[in-house]
Order: sequence, then structure tokens, then C-alpha cells
Amino acid sequence: MALIVKKFGGSSVKDAEHVMNVAGIIVDEYKKGNDVIVVVSAQGDTTDDLIEKAVEINPSTPLKREMDMLLTAGEQISIALLAMAIDKLGCPVISLLGWQAGFSTDSHHGKARIKKINTERMKTELSKGNIIIVAGFQGLNKYDDLTTLGRGGSDTSAVAIAAAMSADRCQIYTDVDGVYTADPRKVKGAVKMDEVQYDEMLEMATLGAQVLNNRSVEMAKKYNVELEVLSSLERKPGTIVKEHVKMEKTLIRGVAKDTSVTTISVVGLKDQPGVAFKLFNKLAQYKVNVDIILQSVGRHGTKDITFTVSHEQQDDAVKAMESMKGVFEYQDLKVNNSFSKISIVGAGMESNPGVASKMFEALYDADINIHMISTSETKISVLIDTELADKAVQAVHDAFIG
Repeated sequence: MALIVKKFGGSSVKDAEHVMNVAGIIVDEYKKGNDVIVVVSAQGDTTDDLIEKAVEINPSTPLKREMDMLLTAGEQISIALLAMAIDKLGCPVISLLGWQAGFSTDSHHGKARIKKINTERMKTELSKGNIIIVAGFQGLNKYDDLTTLGRGGSDTSAVAIAAAMSADRCQIYTDVDGVYTADPRKVKGAVKMDEVQYDEMLEMATLGAQVLNNRSVEMAKKYNVELEVLSSLERKPGTIVKEHVKMEKTLIRGVAKDTSVTTISVVGLKDQPGVAFKLFNKLAQYKVNVDIILQSVGRHGTKDITFTVSHEQQDDAVKAMESMKGVFEYQDLKVNNSFSKISIVGAGMESNPGVASKMFEALYDADINIHMISTSETKISVLIDTELADKAVQAVHDAFIG
């Protein structure tokens, strides 16, 4: 007997027909003699609909604690409906909210981190022979307040359960049948991969690939949880995400696009020691994740620092910079939402010269201008105009993968 953790996203349970389909997949696994724990997201666009309701009441800044109270309702609906469907198919089942499944988090509403999972309740329910349906994306803080883990948090919930329960497999079901070298719905010639390394998948998830949440991949790598990404609509093998994979001929494993990019330029800073530290320390205090950083060469006693954040964190980043007016002076604060980030990912790039040149040549041939560049051992990212993003992905994918 094995313990299998399965996670189903909102599109997989968006209506009654899809809920019954998912119930069938779960029941088939259970009838093989395996223990099954399932993590479910809110149905379809439920989370977006709930956010819209909040904005109708308070268009500016709804209280983050109350937003968590609101948004956790979406998963509660999903787990109850899925449990009813499994019961209809004749199998024992119980649904649990995040806190009932033992999820304890910190108190950072909207982006909480899991501190620990008390597995006692889940072990008890499995010993009774129950299939367990857990509400993803949520937990409880030390004040007994509901919290949410942020967008894609159900992936993180599933991996955390797999790690805490020492599961034999963690399967992430989506509306595509695996991990591709690019979005197969938009890029001609995108190729499905049988296997991909944690580090490569983490880069792709962080850089805009929407198949897996980056925090879930980070956790899977830390606790050595082998993931499988597969389709909830087709019964066939997906893509395995793990530490070691078979050698591949393809140097570049994937091309990712992120349209949720905001650039913030702090213009006219004093060119002196400590300015960058104070600036980015303040951003850290506001829990803002910074990606690309560009600092100009100091002239006439001043310098400019430009960095990128997600659209979601733009307001917090601006607030952080405005709060620094009393610490150091700057001439202007410029915010730009017209860029997208295009990235290539591959574990072997560092030891292969000419990769960056080939990427830049592909963009040049497509008449696409580059505004900023960032590199690491496993990726090269560029910022370009958003209206050219799809064209850029296709050009770069054609150059490296064909």
C-alpha cells in the first residue's frame, strides 16, 4: 500500500462534470489499495470573483485579514462538493479545512508561510480507511486567524503534506498534460518533457511558467518530494520533477514569459556607501521580493537604482520607497508596467559559451529591443515591451528548441 497525494487546481473542479471526473480519478487510485490525500483549489474563477466582491465594498485597500477570511471560503466549497461526489461513487471520504488538517502558519496575511503541520488528524482519518480531501491555500496562525498562502498556494499545501506524511508520490493535476519547453497553447513547436530537474523547474516557475508554483518546487527540492505534473482530463503519464534526470541533448530546457512585471526606478540617489543597503533592507521589511536590479554609474554625486517586482507587490514597493524620504533623498520615483520578462532556462548554460549571444541574436532578428538583462547559472532573463512578448517567446524558442 502506498500513500498518494493528489492536487487538483480550480480548472479541474470548475463545475459538476469536472468534479465527478476528478472523483473518478481519486476513486480509481483508492481501489488500487492505496491511501489517498487530495488537495483542492477553489472552483474555476471563484477566487477572482471573491476578490471582485471585496473591491466592490472597498476599492482601495481591503483589510488583509478579512480578505483571508473571504478567500478561504472558495476552497471550503470545493472540498465539500468533491467529498459528496466521492461518497456518491461509494467510497469513504472526509473533507478537512487547512487548519483541521493541521496547517499552522505565520501571520503574514495573503502570503503566509507554513510553520508546521500536525499530521495527527490526517493519520487518524487514513487509519479509518477514509479518503481525505484537504482545502489547499490556507492555514491558521497563532492567533487562530485564517491565513492564505498566496497565489498557487494549493501546490505548496500538497507538497507540504507529501513531505510531512512521507508520501510515496505527489501528483499535481492541471489542464495540460505535463511540463513543456514553452506554453503549448501559444508557442508552436513546444515539446513536452518526460523529466525536469528541481532547479530548472524552480527557475521556470519563478520566471512565469504557470504549471507549478515556485514555492512548491522549492519545498519539494528541500524535502526531496518527487512531483508528477499531469492532466486531469487525460489518463496518461505526465512530467516528473526530481533531483536527477537522464542526460538530454537540449541545452535549453524551456522558455518562460512573465507579464506581471513592474519596474521601479529610484532616480537621483546620493552616490555614497550604504544607500543600496538601506533601500533593499526597507523592501525586505515590507516583504517585497525583488528580481532584476540595475544600478547606474554614479555621476555628479548621484546614481539611479532600478529594480523589478511583481504587479502584485507594486503598491508595497512604492510605499516602502516613499517611507525612505526621511532617510535619504532622491529626485524622482518612476513606476513602469509596460515591460514583460522573457527567460531561457537550462542547467548547463554556464559551461556553454554563446548562449546569451544566441538569445540576443534571435531577439535582434525579430526586431525586439532589450531594456534590461539578468543572468544566473541556470537562466538568462531580458525585459522587453509587453506587446512583443509572445513574438519574443516564439523567436527564442525557435532559436534553441525549434
